[in-house]
Amino acid sequence: MKLDLYQVDAFASKLFTGNPAAVIPLEKWIGDELMQTLAMENNLSETVFFVPSENSEADYDIRWFTPEAEVNLCGHATLASAFVLFTLLKFNKTSVVFSSKSGLLKITRKDDLFEMEFPSWKPERITDYPQGLEAMLGVKEIIGTYRYRDLIVEVAHEEEVKCANPDFTAMKKTGEKIILTAKGDNDADFVSRFFAPSIGVNEDPVTGSAHSQLIPLWSEKLSKSRMFAKQLSKRGGEIFCEQVSNEKVMMGGKCVFYMKGEIFL
Repeated sequence: MKLDLYQVDAFASKLFTGNPAAVIPLEKWIGDELMQTLAMENNLSETVFFVPSENSEADYDIRWFTPEAEVNLCGHATLASAFVLFTLLKFNKTSVVFSSKSGLLKITRKDDLFEMEFPSWKPERITDYPQGLEAMLGVKEIIGTYRYRDLIVEVAHEEEVKCANPDFTAMKKTGEKIILTAKGDNDADFVSRFFAPSIGVNEDPVTGSAHSQLIPLWSEKLSKSRMFAKQLSKRGGEIFCEQVSNEKVMMGGKCVFYMKGEIFL
């Protein structure tokens, strides 16, 4: 069996920035264990697989794997999949719809920008979180904690997010996926970083699923529906955001094609 593999930098306007994803189109599903093994071998934060859908509302079914586990939603790999379909596989509609474990995901191409409709996951403020969280994240002071899928930690300034120095060994023991965020001090409305050592990703460069939670949080805090966000990882990423409704958010980003390969099994 031979499979095509595409590697794409998502939420990026130039090569070697944003978040790299491995995209593997399939004609039909292969085994879960094999998909997980391929994701481990690729050793990127996400390897994404999609097949033609039998759902009348969708074009393709989509699934995402980190090197250690399947996840229920991944933004940058979905963006990369749409990019591959539109620019390399000559998908001939203006929008593509993926059916996923998190529902239907619609991506529309507008020149070199791809806009994704994702679920709006509004987090709620919590007070129950792991002890020693400040030291674990390497930050001075936590001013708010929230949860939907992930634990969201708010600090006062952009610089604290940028300079945080997490203890990934301690974080992995908690089993938490943690989003560190703050109001932007410069051109961004808000900034973030995303840590998930419990699923094999110490720090994800740019994380769409995190923004399904961050957009409703910051939309309410800032009283704005349209925002510009930055993820302050080493590679960096830029996300154009909109709170569309109580049920949906929009994320816009660009992609850069890196390479195509073939897998022989």
